[in-house]
Amino acid sequence: MIKHLAVVGATGAVGREVCALIGERGLNPRHVSLFASSRRTGESLIVAGREIMIRELTDSSFDDVDFAVFSAGSDRSRRFARSATGAGAVVIDNSSAFRMDSNVPLIVPEINPEDAKTHRGIIANPNCSTIIMNLAVWPLH
Repeated sequence: MIKHLAVVGATGAVGREVCALIGERGLNPRHVSLFASSRRTGESLIVAGREIMIRELTDSSFDDVDFAVFSAGSDRSRRFARSATGAGAVVIDNSSAFRMDSNVPLIVPEINPEDAKTHRGIIANPNCSTIIMNLAVWPLH
């Protein structure tokens, strides 16, 4: 069971989808933290049936976070991912920030899930069109 899950970029299209999937997939973390830009601070989203207040992202936002899903763009990922890993969280990054970093596994769960075990705190994923293309092409490989 996930104790504490953070969603960075919670009010964007991908962040909202992550929030919806938390409930749909029955992840049911004990605590969910939602982060977005300062202009969205104070708003709230419903996640797994719970209303959760959106907070501004800071370097100290990741205390006690187990997993942090980043979907706020590469600048925010580069700026805050190391703060998250430094606090002990595993970062799953949806931006381009770490895609070409040889120390960060690039994961498509349907293709190479075992590579996620080699992470050093950060897991990246390809962009959406690359994922879809690889799902179709991988069986031919």
